[in-house]
Amino acid sequence: METKLIILRGNSGSGKTTIAKSLQNYFGAGTLWVSQDLVRREMLMVRDREGNISQDLIRQITEYGKGKCEYVILEGIFVKHRYAEVLDNLISFYDGNAYTYYFDLSFEKTVERHKSRPQAEEFGEDKLRSWWSPGDYLGVEGEKALTEDMTQQDIMNLICSQLLQNSEKT
Repeated sequence: METKLIILRGNSGSGKTTIAKSLQNYFGAGTLWVSQDLVRREMLMVRDREGNISQDLIRQITEYGKGKCEYVILEGIFVKHRYAEVLDNLISFYDGNAYTYYFDLSFEKTVERHKSRPQAEEFGEDKLRSWWSPGDYLGVEGEKALTEDMTQQDIMNLICSQLLQNSEKT
């Protein structure tokens, strides 16, 4: 089985989790979704600091899916200065079957989306601003921008069509 790794990155509140859930539902049983928030905040309860222990567990879980699942969805903020090495290694590990997407939205649009999330009760605009990291592209080959003018369906269509195109080439 040639597993495909889908990496969804971007600022808090940009829509990553919504798309990850939609992709997992679309691809169905056996699709592995690795959520940075779930691993870091809920499983390990660690802050997102340089060298935090969640990086290794995220890598291990994501590697586990190769050869066992048709799709592995890795989703999180994953700021470049802290996670580039881990992500580059995972992209290499997946032997050309990694698809990288960056949610590139304005701060205003991110705040608007955040207000509709359950986390809006936990933290607000000031916290979002303190975490804000615009244009944080990895700069890897094939990385695609997901912009605020794209609907959820547009994003799903883009990702699914890219995966299908590349499946037909192999």
